[in-house]
Amino acid sequence: MTLERRLMAEWLGTFSLLATVIGSGIMAERLADGNVAIALLGNTIPTGAILVVLITVFGPISGAHFNPAVTLSYALRREIGKRDAVLYVVAQILGGIVGVLAAHVMFEHPLLDPSTTSRSGIGQWAGEFVATFGLVGTILACIKARPSAVPMVVGLYITAAYWFTSSTSFANPAVTIARGLSDTFAGIAPVDVAAFVGVQMIAAILATWFFGWLLRETPND
Repeated sequence: MTLERRLMAEWLGTFSLLATVIGSGIMAERLADGNVAIALLGNTIPTGAILVVLITVFGPISGAHFNPAVTLSYALRREIGKRDAVLYVVAQILGGIVGVLAAHVMFEHPLLDPSTTSRSGIGQWAGEFVATFGLVGTILACIKARPSAVPMVVGLYITAAYWFTSSTSFANPAVTIARGLSDTFAGIAPVDVAAFVGVQMIAAILATWFFGWLLRETPND
């Protein structure tokens, strides 16, 4: 598959993911009538569902990373070249930003509207570490055990992680950056973005190392 097609798949996949995250967040908040738990549920289910669709559709084209943390893991494993990895990340970030803008247009929300939702502190950072470490580990382990199940497994993991992590599982630097531009239910204040991204990338590195060790085949296996 040509690099241009792979980059387009990463751009379009991340665009669709963010349009879903922000759009469903706006819809859920409007319909929940102040019930935050129902709004979160309304944001969770579409996000998990669209991941199954997007990974199934774009996986054969680009590998369906849609996530700089995943791309970093693949680069560390030398399954993608450094230049291609950088281009993947750029495509993911740009796709995510445009996806947010598309959601704003659909719901007649101000086009440029940085979030005011504070997401900071040890608990939030710990949640992002757990979410990202688990996501990368889930992908690496599932690829080894049952590659065809990756779309469903990733969708289910994120659906669960929305609820068992304190941060509601961003687990994706491109998603985090894009959500900083939306003062809606799924937003994050721009000032809090850097810490989230830093924790996510550290978690991806450690997960790559740990699961590389855990899943390594040895003569005694």
